[in-house]
Amino acid sequence: MSFATTAQAAEADVRRIWQLLDYLAVDYGGAIKNGSVASASEYEEMREFAKTSQSKMAALEPHPERAALVAEAQSLSVAIEAKKSSEEVAALAKALANHLLSAYPVPSAPPTPPLVAKAAAMYQAQCAACHGATGNGDGPVGLKLNPRPVAFTHKDRARERSAFALYQAISQGIEGTAMPGFATIPESDRWALAFFIGRFAHGNDEAAAGQKVWAENAAVRAQLINLDALSRMTQADLAKQVGDEPASLAMAYLHAHPEAVVQTRALSFDVARQKLEQSLAAVEKGLAGQATDLALSAYLDGVEPIEPTLATRDPALKGRIETAMGRYRSLLASKASLPELHAQVNVIDGLFKKGDELLGSSADATAAYLGSLTILVREGLEALLVVVAMIAFLRKAERVDMLSFVHAGWVGALALGVVTWGIATYFVSVSGASREVTEGLSSLFAAVVLLSVGMWMHQKSMAGVWQKYIHDKLSAALSRKSAWFMFGLSFIAVYREVFETILFYAALWEQGNHQSVLGGLASGIAILVIVAVALLRFSASLPISKFFTWSSSLVAVLAVILTGKGIAGLQEAGWLDASSFNGPRIDLLGIHPSLQGVSAQLLMAVLVVAGFLWNARAARRAGTEPT
Repeated sequence: MSFATTAQAAEADVRRIWQLLDYLAVDYGGAIKNGSVASASEYEEMREFAKTSQSKMAALEPHPERAALVAEAQSLSVAIEAKKSSEEVAALAKALANHLLSAYPVPSAPPTPPLVAKAAAMYQAQCAACHGATGNGDGPVGLKLNPRPVAFTHKDRARERSAFALYQAISQGIEGTAMPGFATIPESDRWALAFFIGRFAHGNDEAAAGQKVWAENAAVRAQLINLDALSRMTQADLAKQVGDEPASLAMAYLHAHPEAVVQTRALSFDVARQKLEQSLAAVEKGLAGQATDLALSAYLDGVEPIEPTLATRDPALKGRIETAMGRYRSLLASKASLPELHAQVNVIDGLFKKGDELLGSSADATAAYLGSLTILVREGLEALLVVVAMIAFLRKAERVDMLSFVHAGWVGALALGVVTWGIATYFVSVSGASREVTEGLSSLFAAVVLLSVGMWMHQKSMAGVWQKYIHDKLSAALSRKSAWFMFGLSFIAVYREVFETILFYAALWEQGNHQSVLGGLASGIAILVIVAVALLRFSASLPISKFFTWSSSLVAVLAVILTGKGIAGLQEAGWLDASSFNGPRIDLLGIHPSLQGVSAQLLMAVLVVAGFLWNARAARRAGTEPT
């Protein structure tokens, strides 16, 4: 109970400091005009708020950022003492407020879209007496107050005020004024009031026009991607990104209809479009490094989160988008001309439009079933081949006691995949870059391991006296250390696939048709089981020499495939450069139109062939090559 009370007190302090900073950022312009004091009382209030913010920050619980926050608060006080411009002081106050919430996070958005229409009666009952029926600050009680209540219709102040700021004022009141806190009102009603009050600075015609802006302006939607962004965004900040008129109209509509942020499909390419536009603008300014970073962000932040859902609808289109964006990054790296870059962005935008149409359509039961089936078969086949080859190998070696390590590896990978998904979903946001790096590095690790295993198997396929070798050599070679090696290979081969598969199914589940999804999942499992049984029976009937030849060829091919996929993953995460060319993209074989990827696969293939030739030559010299 003591801990909970302390946590609530700390959160209240953070909220109070944030409110002071926001109030200062909005109202400082009324205290200072052209470097001179316009209102002595307001200026003293600004000075007091800045000093109070600084002292309250210094008293917050220990945090690595606390000293920096106090220093920024000191800089803000110095700027106010120097009577700096309202723009400069507002910028300092807002930056400090954002830094505060970053270091000491508190909820800054409603958990669900507020019911704004419900707040009309509440406003008239609780607020109109002071702020007026139309929010003009002219209520019968408000006219007798000093200072007078805020006029919510004041456009200049409204454009600097966020819904979160209004929520804070409603919840805690405003010191030095007659504005009390309404913490006893349910939180959902306070949020509804905050958005309702935000409407007073806009007319009904603006809200109607704003609906069109929201529907057609991708740049606006890219800035307001969720309720948190909408709640903390001011019209002024939005205008810096999209222009004054779109910002004003969009806010007019969204203050009345915050649910539109949730209803608008988060699965769109708006963020990617905006990042690509910013990348082109950076090229025009000669900022090559910034252009490259924005191009990478366009994929990781604007496309990669959508890929699981897109892959369930049209895997080929997903691949074409990845290739096109890789081509754009390649053009940037080669310092291509601006017309070439614009042309490539137009190609990408055409693919985005197809993707938007696909994502905007509702998935029917058949599509959900086929998507579920193909996802599991496609993602599970590679891991299955590796695990089956290991099981068959141990059976041929008459070391069934080692099978438990292989089974523990793939079962553990499945379990950890589910845990990873849970952590990424409910506790920590795993970025697209992190997922690509994980998949890329694990693919390359598995490729190297499979290369060594393939060479070893092929070497044994050159041996002459098989049964003697099995009993005298192989059994002894499979020590406890080798067993853990089997566990590691089984784990890596499965884990690299399982997390991505879970993401695909999470995206597919959100689209509905749950019975069809489960039916596809069951059918996919049945197909993989049939494939596994068939492979195991086929390998059991093979003579030992043919088994080793077949197994070594299989793992060698998988090594080449995983090499291509590993390089592609690291390229998509920005760890490696990508020099693309016009060529085929065959995901099944890990082939991507990238010079680095194809070169790495060719190198792996050369190593495989060279190793096989070396084994054959060594067998001929030893006189053990089978006839």
